[in-house]
Amino acid sequence: MTEIVASAIGVTRRYGEVTAVDNLTMEIPAGQVIGVLGPNGAGKTTLINMFVGLRRPTEGTIELFGKDPRDVAARRRMAMTPQETGLPDTALVGEIIDFVASHFPTPIARAELLERFQLGDLVRRQAGGLSGGQKRRLAVAMAFVGQPDLVFLDEPTAGLDVEGRRTLWDGIREFHRRGAAVVLTSHYLEEIEQLAERVIIIHQGRCVADDRVETLRRISGLRRISVDMLEVPALPGVVGVEREGDRVHLITSDADQVVRQLVRSGVPFNDLEVKASSLEDAFLAYTTQASVAA
Repeated sequence: MTEIVASAIGVTRRYGEVTAVDNLTMEIPAGQVIGVLGPNGAGKTTLINMFVGLRRPTEGTIELFGKDPRDVAARRRMAMTPQETGLPDTALVGEIIDFVASHFPTPIARAELLERFQLGDLVRRQAGGLSGGQKRRLAVAMAFVGQPDLVFLDEPTAGLDVEGRRTLWDGIREFHRRGAAVVLTSHYLEEIEQLAERVIIIHQGRCVADDRVETLRRISGLRRISVDMLEVPALPGVVGVEREGDRVHLITSDADQVVRQLVRSGVPFNDLEVKASSLEDAFLAYTTQASVAA
């Protein structure tokens, strides 16, 4: 059986009258990459903070390698990169990596880490002189220094350009190939599709979906209708509308009906295309359904 490296059982976390996480249960198996999606304020960061021992659940149980997340023995096998990372401005990149590495019995070789996250040219640079993207690459690299069995990455590529994101993706993939479990939150749904084997969608603190990317797409039953038009008429059955210039994307569970209604509306359009749903469409469907149910 696959080892469960961390679990949340009936976990609730409240801040005064605000419930950030609401009766949530999930397991993190060894070696799996899990993407956690949810709107802002859904409870993603609070959930990670409980897994790493920075917050305690108001109700329920969190286990990290079978222990309390605040247990030092459990935390040695885990690492994280939070959304905000404070780095000492005057410390050199190489010094920071060496300092973090000194806390682990078998850290990864410095040269390998620098190459993996393209930090070699920055090793003699002070942290205060790094760009936002360079600091982010360093912060994610630090999470992998000790070759942990489980890594939590909270918005790991926020603020990075396309090249920077792909550099980090390659680094994350490499460590996953070595057997590490990775849990990441992201607003880039492409990132989740590229990296995650399994996706958990959280809405208003509750888990509203938990499955493989392909399964979530299929279960959502949605199609994406893309069409060029200036005016978007009211169309029954459309659960989401996105616009990119003159290009409009209509998300629906009944593409045939929507196309018929669009033709009957008399609104001019051209270049109509119907495609299978994406993870983004599934995310929209699950969070919309959860809002209606609430």
